[in-house]
Amino acid sequence: MAAEPLPSGEMMNTGEPTRPRPAATVLLLRGGDALLEVLLVQRNPAARFMAGTWVFPGGAVDPHEGEGDPAHRLAAIREVEEETGVRLPDPSALVLVSRWITPAAFAIRFDTYFFLAGMPPGQEVRVDAADCVDHGWFTPQTALERFREGRLKLVLPTIRHLERLAPMRTAAEALDSLRDSDVEVVEPRIVDSGEDVRVEIPHELRETDA
Repeated sequence: MAAEPLPSGEMMNTGEPTRPRPAATVLLLRGGDALLEVLLVQRNPAARFMAGTWVFPGGAVDPHEGEGDPAHRLAAIREVEEETGVRLPDPSALVLVSRWITPAAFAIRFDTYFFLAGMPPGQEVRVDAADCVDHGWFTPQTALERFREGRLKLVLPTIRHLERLAPMRTAAEALDSLRDSDVEVVEPRIVDSGEDVRVEIPHELRETDA
């Protein structure tokens, strides 16, 4: 069982739980058969939600995109292009690896599908300078080291996915090994010990053959 400090700046809910909004995010990988790197973008420090945090590109599903898995895939493609300028050609090629639901104690909640995708050749990242103000390609190990050193602001879902990628040597290996893994729904909860308030995961992400 794992626990992490409550992310700063979250707006807590004191009434009935907010219905989670469907959302999608993409772990964009590069390196092919060489060194695995993953794209992180820095959210605008003026943003209402997760200001200044480094995350995988993504966002909410728009109503016209529909419902369920197809809608999440369309939103993933659209959000990546809007935030980074990268065009992913095929929604069906995205590899779904997990689904995270924001704790009910938060006022702003999302039901987020996390996908893997390879960086298309010949394209470059250009952040939109609105939702995202900076970007970087990191090995999972480097991103986690910078987080532990206080040099990179990360939140729990990002940390757990980086940890999941860390044993992978290449982008090709990550895509191949996670393509057929079971998709687990992760619902963190808030635990108040009396001394601090933390986000806790009752069970860690597991990689299990389908």
